[in-house]
Amino acid sequence: MKEELMSILTDLRPDVDFENEEKLIDDGVLDSFDIVSLVSELNSEFDIEINVMDLEPENFNTVEAMLELIVKMQEE
Repeated sequence: MKEELMSILTDLRPDVDFENEEKLIDDGVLDSFDIVSLVSELNSEFDIEINVMDLEPENFNTVEAMLELIVKMQEE
């Protein structure tokens, strides 16, 4: 699952070191357009539905947080 997520993130923003960045949203590394694209890709790739209530910075600041969100969505 992490490999798929890293592939999506790297395709989205090849200039970002996603492995080491811990404040993707808080530091403005990802902007709102990036998040819209990312959510669409995640919904498609992992067959989940990330809703507006889940669009919080803490869910997207790190790769680990995104993985936790994906797992949570898959369990619902």
